[in-house]
This record gives sequence, structure tokens and C-alpha cells, in this order.
Amino acid sequence: MHAAVVAAYDRPPAYREFPCPRPQTPDEILVDVLAVGLHPRVRSQADGSHYTTSGELPLVPGIDGVGRDPDGSLRYFVLPDTTMGSMAERTVIDRRRSVVLPEGSDPILVAAAMNPVMSSWIALRRRIDFRPGQTVLVLGATGSAGRMAVQVAKRLGAGHVIGAGRDPERLATLVDLGADTTVQLDTAATDLARTAADVDVVIDYLWGPISVAAMVGVARNRSDPGKPLTWIEIGSVAGPSAEIPSAVLRAVRLQIVGSGQGSVPTRDILRELPALAAEIGGGGYQLDIRTVPLADVQAAWGDTATDQRIVITPCDWG
Repeated sequence: MHAAVVAAYDRPPAYREFPCPRPQTPDEILVDVLAVGLHPRVRSQADGSHYTTSGELPLVPGIDGVGRDPDGSLRYFVLPDTTMGSMAERTVIDRRRSVVLPEGSDPILVAAAMNPVMSSWIALRRRIDFRPGQTVLVLGATGSAGRMAVQVAKRLGAGHVIGAGRDPERLATLVDLGADTTVQLDTAATDLARTAADVDVVIDYLWGPISVAAMVGVARNRSDPGKPLTWIEIGSVAGPSAEIPSAVLRAVRLQIVGSGQGSVPTRDILRELPALAAEIGGGGYQLDIRTVPLADVQAAWGDTATDQRIVITPCDWG
């Protein structure tokens, strides 16, 4: 069979022949892979920068996808940490880490949306005690996952959603996605601090100095320091570390938590898959998608400037 194969962390995957895997346990099945999202998490897996990286090469990237099982059913699946990922014509999945999709589901849409929707959905549903009516700030709202987070927060009952990002044109589109207020991060930090001073929950895809400035600004402008503020760190687009002043932790009732692989038990993620699949299948989320054949994976890998969610299609599903 053919697969996208990573032979070195400093080079993109190449389309080439690769041994077909075989199920090793009764719960494993071999599926024909129909669609795989090229998520940022997949890129970090392939360049060795993700915190779960084992250093073992070669590897086939891909952490999830949609496949056709031996019975002909479509399944969305999530893979464990493995060198045999989903960017291949076939891969082995654990049926317990998958969900059969409703009839009529679009494999491309599911593969594109599940990962970015999951990041904020899991954070709000499984990582904190989120309550309908709360105010949510999305830092990095103009990115793909951030745009989905705006929609997720609104669909889960947020009373007010604030989208913060750099690009004014992308910010303008957030209103149609459910944002009640938008803030441009390139303007004065006081704008964000004033707008989000009394926010309940922050979904942070940026981290680094930007998040520190936002956190300090919100803390200084909070009308009630005793009101709980939950800061969920999901991504680190703006920097891998953040020097948070100790005074911020003492001055307000601030809780900082991370949400990602490891901090959320796998069983909790799997329990959310049916609801996520139903949500996405219902067509309630807006996402710009571009499909790329597996044979063109190397060219697609270099296209990092696009706002589109790239989906790799190893097998024909029409």
C-alpha cells in the first residue's frame, strides 16, 4: 500500500510504498482510510516537536480520520501514540476508540472538523465546570481552531463570546460565527483588558508574551477580584512558555489549567465522540476545507499559509 512516510524530522513526509499493518488484538480492525485532517497536531507529530514524540522513525503521520471498516460502515477513529498513523491507504484502528458515523455523513467534513472542534469542546465539557451563560474569551480566535472555539462556546451556551486575534479581516468574520465582541490584539493591550475584564473563561491558543499581557490586563481591570477566572491553555502559537507574575495569581481568583492529550483521560475524550460526530454531521459549523490526494501530500505539507483546513484523501469514497 501507499502512505505518507516521515523518514527524518527535518523533511516533509513522502508518498511511497509502506507495509500494510495487521490487527494484533480482537478489538483491532483494518480500515480503508477515506479522509485525514492535516492538523497542526499532525505537523508537530511529523517534525518531532510534540511532547508525545518518541523519536522512533520512520513513521506515518496522522492522529485520526474517517475510514471504512470491513462491514462497510464509516467510522471516525482516534489513534493512540503510534508510528502507524492515518495518512495511509489502510491503517489499524481500535474499534473502542472509534464511532460509527450516522448514515449520510460526509467523511471530508468529519475529518476536517473533529480535531479543531474537539479541542475547545473537550476543554469546556471535560476540563472545567463550564456553565451556560458564562462569558468566554477566545485568544487566537482568527486561527482555524480558534474560529471553531467561538462556535463551540456559543453552541454550548456561552452568554457572551469575545474573539481576540491579530487579523482585522478575519476578526470581522467572527460575528457571523457567534462572536458578540471582537478585539484586535495589535491594538493597545488596554482594549482587551477593558473588554474582557470580567470574563469567566479564557480559551487560549496563543500562550507566550501575548497571554501574559492579556492575563495581567484582565487581572488589573477586574471589577470583582473574587470572581472565578478559569484560563484554559490549549495551544502555544505565540510561544511555548509564559512568565506569569506571581502577583497575578494572588490578586485575583485565577485558575490556570491545560487541556490536551494526557490532561484529559482518553476515556473522557471517547465518551464525547458520538455527540461530536452528531454535532458536526448536523452541519452547524462553518469551515473552509480543501481536499488533497495522498499522492500530493508533500506539496500540501509546505502550504502553511492557507486558512483552509487541508484534508488528505488516501482512498476514493465516492
